[in-house]
Amino acid sequence: MAGIGLALVAAVGAQAQTLDCGADTLCKVKAAGVLKIGTKDDYVPWSYRASDGSFKGMEVDIGTKIAEALGVTPQFVKVTSANRFEFLAQGQIDLMIASASDTAERRKVVAFVHPNYYSSGYTVLLPKAVKATQWKEISGQTLCAVQGAWYNKPAQEKFGVTVLAFAGTAETESAMTQGRCIGLLEDDNQINVRLTKPKWADYHMPLPIEADTPWGMAVRQSDQFAPFGIYIAGSIAQMHRDGTLLKLEGDNGIAKSAYLARMHESLKDHID
Repeated sequence: MAGIGLALVAAVGAQAQTLDCGADTLCKVKAAGVLKIGTKDDYVPWSYRASDGSFKGMEVDIGTKIAEALGVTPQFVKVTSANRFEFLAQGQIDLMIASASDTAERRKVVAFVHPNYYSSGYTVLLPKAVKATQWKEISGQTLCAVQGAWYNKPAQEKFGVTVLAFAGTAETESAMTQGRCIGLLEDDNQINVRLTKPKWADYHMPLPIEADTPWGMAVRQSDQFAPFGIYIAGSIAQMHRDGTLLKLEGDNGIAKSAYLARMHESLKDHID
């Protein structure tokens, strides 16, 4: 598969130098020498801004590897949960790697490339003073969350909570410390990372995790079965197969996920 992928990239690269690329995104990326990748800048340790202003994190590392394999420069573009699909559909980015859960509703707007590259469910970060252990115990309470998070609506409908949504993670934290909500509605991966920091020593994650859902890299719908979508799909599969995603997870200080371990086991080379 790797040989086929390299041949595809080489062929498209040659085309980019001699022909009008038309609607072929892979050709246009090769011609421009730049892969525009939409990612978040506040989602430590998956994608965030370092002190020098550069993008860092596991998703940034994934995007960098994809761009390097194409022989182009990665250009990271800040997106949010609220605008990331619009940016992709409008052509402001070529590829989205922004902790986006792969759902049926979102597939109406963009194409998620398979296999998926990560997974998470949702739950609540609560002060230890809140003793609830079941969702029904916080029914009617207000939770802070990021705008556009896929689980905002299901949590409201299933558990009767009120969601107060903000543009970014920093705003949700500020609102909680101001007493505007009792806790943060977030994916379980993010909460686990928080709980490793001294800042969050007085908080816990006592409620069951709901709706574990894979994360997907997204391309425009027109690219799903075109050369660009096929190349991205092959790249993800290879990174599962050779353990790259597991390594990048560890390199970024993220606890080993059952999803990545399972995907590596199912796709790894059968010949040792």
